[in-house]
Amino acid sequence: MNNFAIRLVTLAMFLTALVAAPPVIPALAAGGGGGGGGGGGGGEDVMHPSPPPQAPGSKATGATHRAKKKPSKESLFDDPAFAKGYREAYSTIYDRHDYAGAIEQLKALGHDDFANVANLIGYSYRKLGDYKLSQVWYERALKSDPSHVLTWNYYGLWQIEQGNRDQALYHLSRIGAICGTDCAEYKSLAAALEQPPGTGLVY
Repeated sequence: MNNFAIRLVTLAMFLTALVAAPPVIPALAAGGGGGGGGGGGGGEDVMHPSPPPQAPGSKATGATHRAKKKPSKESLFDDPAFAKGYREAYSTIYDRHDYAGAIEQLKALGHDDFANVANLIGYSYRKLGDYKLSQVWYERALKSDPSHVLTWNYYGLWQIEQGNRDQALYHLSRIGAICGTDCAEYKSLAAALEQPPGTGLVY
């Protein structure tokens, strides 16, 4: 009876160890990629596998391909529809001086978080005399692109018009740090700062 009890306890311990042991995963078939975090086989990152080859004209599914990257803001001008709409809005501002119309055109582009677009919206509001909205859009442009020199220039002119010459000097220093003292934006804001306070700015 004593030997039987020992065997029973030994068998129970063996079964407990067998159940508690982690499962053994067989190796992948040749050519399957292998690996799993370390060296891996096949020279492929199993966490980010290459998509399978697609037949011409077939549509990719989300399950077989990584999500497409959102197009970068710099590439918006590669889109002919965007570039055309932007040029039209630009012409509305600088050729026809129709600032309200330009704001509608720029917002209709659907990319008003793009620094070039937000800056021109801010400029248009400034020309309409709405300094609060103008400031909102200039800050939105700089949030999108802190190195957007034209926004620093236009926002600096905004600061001068508001009597904030110290702030305008700060904007001038930002422009200088980005493009130097020979760029047009630096020269334009520096010339405006040289005017006596209260002088109407022409720009």
